[in-house]
Amino acid sequence: MEAPQHPAGQFIPEDNYAPSRRADFIAVIASAPDNLRQAVARLSDEQLDAKYKNWTVRQIVNHLADSHVNSYIRFKWTLTEDRPTIKAYDEGRWAALADSRTGDVRLPLALLEGLHARWVHLLRSMTEEQFARLFFHPETRDAVTLSAALCYYAWHCRHHTAQISWLREQHGW
Repeated sequence: MEAPQHPAGQFIPEDNYAPSRRADFIAVIASAPDNLRQAVARLSDEQLDAKYKNWTVRQIVNHLADSHVNSYIRFKWTLTEDRPTIKAYDEGRWAALADSRTGDVRLPLALLEGLHARWVHLLRSMTEEQFARLFFHPETRDAVTLSAALCYYAWHCRHHTAQISWLREQHGW
């Protein structure tokens, strides 16, 4: 069976949402490291090197750490600068580096745990006005609110963890 493009559902952008919805998104960010850790628990090196479309499970775990470090920094820039232009990066080239291809997944999992704890603390302290602040994305040429970015990264957590869970279910791991 061919792997679905979006095993957790297609991304549906949201920007102007209720505070209760924001709390839901923050809860997803808070629980993401544990959910990812459970998704890769007890997988062998061979299983960690199994592919979901173009990336291995190991690369997906590393991608989440890389992506979320970048997002956290984007939040900090946006909270401390006036409409900063963020630094884009080539996620495919990052995933092709040796640390992502061959590294121990315990390291990006530990990074995500600490990173998400700090990110959640920051998110819970932010005001409505701060969530409305914008950064400029040079690749998409879009101005993005932190509110919209939060929605995306909550989905991003679910999306990649669901890829790993789908592989586990398909292979009976």
